[in-house]
Amino acid sequence: MTINHKFFLNLAFQIAERNLGKTGQNPTVGSIVVKNDTVISSGVTSINGRPHAEFNALNKVKNTAGSTLYTTLEPCIHRGKTPPCVNIIIKKKIRNVFFGLEDPDLRTFKKAKKILSSKGIVTKLIRSKKYDNFYRSYLINKKFNIPFISAKIAMSKDNLTINKKDKWITNTFSRKIVHLIRSKHDGIISTSKSINYDNALLNCRIEGLNKSKPDLFIIDLNLKLKKNLLLNKILKKRKTYLVTYKTNLKKAQIFKRKGYKIIFINSLVGKDDFNLLFKKIYQMGYSRILVEAGLTFLNSFLKYRLINDLYIFKTNYNLKKNGKNNATLKYLKSNLFKLISIKLNNDKLYKREF
Repeated sequence: MTINHKFFLNLAFQIAERNLGKTGQNPTVGSIVVKNDTVISSGVTSINGRPHAEFNALNKVKNTAGSTLYTTLEPCIHRGKTPPCVNIIIKKKIRNVFFGLEDPDLRTFKKAKKILSSKGIVTKLIRSKKYDNFYRSYLINKKFNIPFISAKIAMSKDNLTINKKDKWITNTFSRKIVHLIRSKHDGIISTSKSINYDNALLNCRIEGLNKSKPDLFIIDLNLKLKKNLLLNKILKKRKTYLVTYKTNLKKAQIFKRKGYKIIFINSLVGKDDFNLLFKKIYQMGYSRILVEAGLTFLNSFLKYRLINDLYIFKTNYNLKKNGKNNATLKYLKSNLFKLISIKLNNDKLYKREF
């Protein structure tokens, strides 16, 4: 009987999806162990990145001799805080290894196959655009040493992004999808202007995702963040950073005593300044960042081509005089976006990859 290797590898990718945005600078990986055409174990990269998926899958079961391991990414060969994954693969007497992408980390890139083959383990790469796309964020991390940047925006049918009569533009279904998107990122960037206006928590509050706690970065160059905000109540539950000028050193200490962490910068006026900030955030261990702010701030990201994924939630009604901030930009034209077929009642969700 012919074994459908892609079927099992697809299952491994579904498992990897669980911890996307929760594994720090380590990529999320899914692994399954198959013996006699039956899945006997599975594993995913642990929260914060360790242990790795291969270890988690293989360490659960005793009798793995002669099994096949399907893993989404080339197994690592280098020793960091944990031993190389190739070691446990050899120790557990795995017969075959199939994986979906060669690890761009130069310590491992194209080296696992040689080591495993020398031990008689058949190792094969199964290529797919779907697999490559899953690891877009990790590939960008490794190539540029910056986080993968996503952004989202909500607008009415007539392209207005602020509802003057209500806090919301979109419906409850769209807002739940936003929480799901947040859960796939380890950090959120906003501005003091947006947070002062919305008094938003910017966390995950739907059942099943409430343990996902992306940290918050607030661009507050002149330290104008209000005192009586909801997010002040959860400062102990997640890290919240204020990004401000070095000249605000004295005033920043007031916020620091409240529980905020401070990131000092010299300037934030162009693409190079943003990239310096992103490199700093990446060095702090963050790999996937979601931008949730007003249209002006988003425009800067689009202008400087800093966005990798952009989500647009669009309603089927016009705000007319009840709305403001028109988003009729060339970057936001609907014909440039792919309509994601998720039932959101009367709302539509579009996505564009840059």
